[in-house]
Amino acid sequence: MITVTGASGHLGRLVVTGLLDAGVPAAEVVAVVRDPDKVADLAGRGVQVRQADYADPDAVDVALKGTDRLLLVSGSEVGQRVAQHGNVLQAARSNGVGLVVYTSAPKADDTPLPLAPEHIATERLIGESGIPAVVLRNNWYLENYDEQIARAAATGEVVGSSGEGRIAAAARADFAAAAVAVLTAERPEPGIVELGGDEPFTLADLAATVASETGRDVVYRDVSPAEHEAALVAAGVPEGAAGFVVALDQAIAQGALDTGSTALSELIGRPTTPLADHVRAVLGR
Repeated sequence: MITVTGASGHLGRLVVTGLLDAGVPAAEVVAVVRDPDKVADLAGRGVQVRQADYADPDAVDVALKGTDRLLLVSGSEVGQRVAQHGNVLQAARSNGVGLVVYTSAPKADDTPLPLAPEHIATERLIGESGIPAVVLRNNWYLENYDEQIARAAATGEVVGSSGEGRIAAAARADFAAAAVAVLTAERPEPGIVELGGDEPFTLADLAATVASETGRDVVYRDVSPAEHEAALVAAGVPEGAAGFVVALDQAIAQGALDTGSTALSELIGRPTTPLADHVRAVLGR
């Protein structure tokens, strides 16, 4: 039995449907969610839906009963994720889970990314659990830039502070396909895999791609961190969130998302989604 946590989220849902498309019988797929109503469609397809919150060890333990392979989709509650992931790993060990697949952060053990510490701490917990594991260090989703793409098409500029830092982003569906490939492999190879798009790009490249797809001039305006944060706050982003976005851009400027890995396309057996294709889809062209 294959269990997917966070199955009502964008990535988890794609993995569950990907497992079904790959031929895994619905009765052998478990979707763990906080709100079963959000996955009524999956239940309608025969998927086992089990309710649990990462913060509730007892519920998680029940949810993992009978699990052979587990996809632990990293939690969304920053600051609480290590403890929550620990609850899942404890339940996995108690239930004799044979393989854990975890969605981590790029270069988690050597990066300035502000979200990395919780991921590397979870990776250590996985190692301590003794359960065979595949750590999928997912790079950025192309979908992270949807708002910027739409704004660039409307205003003619992309604003950021990442300099010439390259971003090895891929579509969320690409990363979901990688998880499906690992979960359904005859003999998954335990270890850490850096996953990213085949063609890393800078924000200047993003601006150029939007320009190409819209036929209008679009430029990248690289600003200082202070200017970037002020611009975000002026646009209505809360100060704390604005500071976090700027910190991410600064990490990108230092190469945090330029992994140089082609493991994703190798794992899914096809090229990753090109930036131009994604921009075209966002703009409805």
